[in-house]
Amino acid sequence: MMKTALITGATSGIGEATARALAKNGFRLILCGRRKDRLTKLRNELQPLTEICTLSFDVRNQDEVKASINDLPVDWSKIDVLINNAGNAHGLAPIQGGDVEDWDAMIDINVKGLLYVSHAIIPGMVSRGSGHIINIGSIAGKEVYPQGNVYCASKSAVDSITKGMRLDLLPHRIKVTGIHPGLVETEFSLVRFKGDEARAKKTYEGLTPLSGADIADLILFILTRPAHVQIADLVVFPEAQAAATAVRREQ
Repeated sequence: MMKTALITGATSGIGEATARALAKNGFRLILCGRRKDRLTKLRNELQPLTEICTLSFDVRNQDEVKASINDLPVDWSKIDVLINNAGNAHGLAPIQGGDVEDWDAMIDINVKGLLYVSHAIIPGMVSRGSGHIINIGSIAGKEVYPQGNVYCASKSAVDSITKGMRLDLLPHRIKVTGIHPGLVETEFSLVRFKGDEARAKKTYEGLTPLSGADIADLILFILTRPAHVQIADLVVFPEAQAAATAVRREQ
């Protein structure tokens, strides 16, 4: 029987790449995102490969999250895999110069959004005694770097929540995995720098960064391990990176 995977932030980057990888490998998909046009485009692309359901909601809005997931058709309500991928970074500034709206956005999406979606789905997994949750974190959740302050704090929270989930859900046979990438070239930097394409591109200059497809490949690997195997925590860098701030760039 095909497993059903729900992916948040499925309209770009890691989420979109994961949707493609899972669609090609026997999963039926619930694709979630705010941009309806992108959801429609991705659904049309993947429907020849698998069954697709789309949900358009903002993870920051608890009522929207609950309503969307609770209103799923009965044949889509058994969610075997939850991939908490939705997240963002806003700004790069020292703490004394930070923008409170940026702080709110990062905490609301990266932390509260993950919790809202998980809260709506975990009870079903518990009642069935099975499931797998993958939370996409960041090396920023493992190492704090200058001007990263609140973003690093939000991803550190993701790391702690993931560890707490694994402990709490152990009796219910639910696997929990945290993936913490280093430099991945997606829309991440474009969002962080508020549409400044030149500044966003500099993030990846002089090296070959990871791609969304690289992380999707790891997610597929994790989900297809034998039932007795749980990959709990995974940090992944491009070859040219050794830590959050240790990057080798070619001239």
